[in-house]
Amino acid sequence: MRQEIMMTTTSTRTVLRITGKDREDFLQGLVSNDVKKLADGIVYAALLTPQGKYLADFFLVPDDDAILVDVSSDIAPSLAQRLAMYKLRADVAIEATDITPARGLGTPSEGAYADPRHPALGWRGYDGRPGEAGVNWDAIRVAHCIPETGIELTSDSYLLEAGFERLSGVDFRKGCYVGQEVTARMKHKTELKKGFATVDVIGDAPVATPITRDGKPVGMLFTQSDGKAIAYLRFDRAGTGMIAGGASVSWDG
Repeated sequence: MRQEIMMTTTSTRTVLRITGKDREDFLQGLVSNDVKKLADGIVYAALLTPQGKYLADFFLVPDDDAILVDVSSDIAPSLAQRLAMYKLRADVAIEATDITPARGLGTPSEGAYADPRHPALGWRGYDGRPGEAGVNWDAIRVAHCIPETGIELTSDSYLLEAGFERLSGVDFRKGCYVGQEVTARMKHKTELKKGFATVDVIGDAPVATPITRDGKPVGMLFTQSDGKAIAYLRFDRAGTGMIAGGASVSWDG
């Protein structure tokens, strides 16, 4: 029987709760990071297609006899449906919660967790505490080349091109998971020829504007802030003279 998971939230993030005695083994066989790391705190991970392409990224959070899944609200329903499809006979239950994640800068206080992707991203909390207002999270993401769900991270993304190794979002020693074979092959057998990078921008261009150089496609320009942007580049084609719409783009490699 198909499991319906009702979600009502006004936040940009949704928190699912996974319970049942098989919850850790269930997730271990699906996600890109090692679920055993939950013993030490929050874990950043992704769910992939069998072909190694991105489906969703999220935070796994220890919660007594449960695991919380902090995910973008835009993809929470599809993630919950996908997890339910994989559940089969496992002793696992998946439900939506009314938890609203909080974020702030600096060192986390008791009960909060340091964002595992980068120290500049501060902390995340799930105990009802208020978040810190007025933070330009896009500027922080751009400065440290941290892709975001639904903007830089799309169904065409591969984890290593998206920087998940640098962002502590993939573990190469944990064993098999969906899409693991493709991800491991990219790690061990090839040199990355494409990927995200922080570039300098003069001018403005809409998100997902193509980048060209001498009339040839180089990549795509995404989130922009303070004269910099996250771009997806073909490294062998990137260089001086890149443009994106009416903006000029440069990258120091």
